[in-house]
Amino acid sequence: MSKLLSLLTLAVIASAAFAQKPKDISLSAPNKTGGKSIMQTLSDRHSDREFDSKELTLQDISDLLWAANGVNRPDGKRTAPSAMNKQDVDIYVLTKDGAYRYDASAHVLKGITTGDHRALISSSRSSQTSSTPPVGLVLVSDLSKFGPNASDKAFQMGALDAGIVSQNINLFCSGKGFATVPRMSMDVDGLKKTLGLSDSQVPMLNNPVGYPKK
Repeated sequence: MSKLLSLLTLAVIASAAFAQKPKDISLSAPNKTGGKSIMQTLSDRHSDREFDSKELTLQDISDLLWAANGVNRPDGKRTAPSAMNKQDVDIYVLTKDGAYRYDASAHVLKGITTGDHRALISSSRSSQTSSTPPVGLVLVSDLSKFGPNASDKAFQMGALDAGIVSQNINLFCSGKGFATVPRMSMDVDGLKKTLGLSDSQVPMLNNPVGYPKK
């Protein structure tokens, strides 16, 4: 009987864990037309810390993630360059409904966990933002991709690559009229636990994204 109870307990735990993982979301193809010229985009770029409550559409998110670090060539290379083309930066997406990882090769949001975890990067954790963004993008570098011989420079390369992805986000938001700000302030330990990150995966930066507050 005790063995049966143990098996039932494990089944309940496994079922609960499975239920907490949201479904993957297939994103539509990014819309590569429209927006401002590159010179106007650079002229208008600025940091926004106030966000409207209006939600981003799935098309908005598709365009945003592709611009940030999507695949832009048949050989699998990205919109953001990376050191030795190691493609070490993953984008994790926090919404009111759950946390996801952007799979650039499939252009899919891979479900990680349900629930609203935006507080890990929001104003409750940092005084730099005064309203909760509809979407939070967390840029995580997997330093193991640089190999054991690059251990002394891995963090520097990972931070540089995350900065390039963040700049793509900043320019996209400027060109399309969204609000964002690049930040290092976040609950790193909380994010690692929530997102199930390994020791080699380091949250480097985050970009809250939304519509400008009216």
